[in-house]
Amino acid sequence: MARARVLIRPKEGILDPQGKAVERALPALGFEGIEHVRVGRMVELEAEDPERLGELCEKLLANPLIEDYEIERLDGAA
Repeated sequence: MARARVLIRPKEGILDPQGKAVERALPALGFEGIEHVRVGRMVELEAEDPERLGELCEKLLANPLIEDYEIERLDGAA
């Protein structure tokens, strides 16, 4: 089994309401000078066939119209 981490983020230019909400809350919590907050998600998994992870992302984990994804192998493979 291959271990992998998939990072999913809104594409550049796509509105990110969660990111904006976090950005607006930061000054009230004492965090100044932080801008352009983007909120995404991370999925860690084990796969028998890591070559199919791109297909998995395209069909289920990410919406390719509005999100980018990055697959990171955690078992040392490229």
